[in-house]
Amino acid sequence: MSKQIHVGSVPVGGGADIAIQSMCNTRTEDVAATVAQILRLEEAGCDIVRVAVPDMAAAQAVGRIRRAIHIPLVADIHFDYKLALECVRQGIDKIRINPGNIGSQEKVRAVADACRSEGIPIRIGVNGGSLERELLQKYGGVTPEALVESAMGHVRLLNDCNFDDICISVKCSRVPVNMAAYQLLRRQTDYPLHLGVTEAGTPRMGVLKSAIGIGGLLCQGIGDTIRVSLTADPVEEVRAAKDILSAAGLRQTGPNLISCPTCGRTKYDMIPIAREVERRLEGCTKPITVAVMGCVVNGPGEARAADVGIAGGDGEGLVFRKGEILYKVPQDKLVDALMDEIDRL
Repeated sequence: MSKQIHVGSVPVGGGADIAIQSMCNTRTEDVAATVAQILRLEEAGCDIVRVAVPDMAAAQAVGRIRRAIHIPLVADIHFDYKLALECVRQGIDKIRINPGNIGSQEKVRAVADACRSEGIPIRIGVNGGSLERELLQKYGGVTPEALVESAMGHVRLLNDCNFDDICISVKCSRVPVNMAAYQLLRRQTDYPLHLGVTEAGTPRMGVLKSAIGIGGLLCQGIGDTIRVSLTADPVEEVRAAKDILSAAGLRQTGPNLISCPTCGRTKYDMIPIAREVERRLEGCTKPITVAVMGCVVNGPGEARAADVGIAGGDGEGLVFRKGEILYKVPQDKLVDALMDEIDRL
């Protein structure tokens, strides 16, 4: 069990639900655009949102953004400790910063003291692309050991300032290295862990890498909050994160669609029907399991755990609930009949 921190009103770690995060790709000083994007992220199911703070104009926009949204706001800061201090004054909920790259111990202590006084946690975010040169030389490149040693070195800098309200990430674009780093880190510390595969890419491969790298760790009991990093609209990150949590059995915010891959026994055009069911389930929030099966002989039995489902035959199909056949309908009425049964649940 990891320690628990609070990012605004959202608990992270200590057995709390896995929190979904994303990051805006708007210019932070453009308050209207940033708020509009965050409101869309909220609607999609984002729990915590992060903005880049590269300069003082962005830092000074944080307060106006925070007052216009409904989820905790995180400031992503590099190098300049004064930006962190300004974000604290603006009412930020969490700061992402690596203490080792903001200068002297006095600067680190100034940030730690300011965050402690306001109850603001700090995420130490180590990336494979920004490892210290001496660690790259020591380990011969980006390795799990290098990532973890970097992270724990930053932790010590904060601990030396009597600061312990910490979350850690050790992200890498190579999934096996990424996973091994988090596994090693979990053995060394009980701070809550922020999972992600950095620079995962465009949605097709990015979602796949994240499903393996994040979902695989979650299934091992590792991880307390997640961010899926995609070269796409941030809303797609949130949708992917929800799918990963659902597939890992950790959160179901809507229907779970199961369907067979089809085979030579399939006697109806099942693939477009399954896609149509998926499309029509997009607005459904019921935590149910829906099955679309290809064989009327085995379908109801194979999907016995489903709350409701359909199985096709030659020009007709069956509607079933919990493995029990309800009735038979023509093939062109299957999807409508299924949706009617879902409405009754």
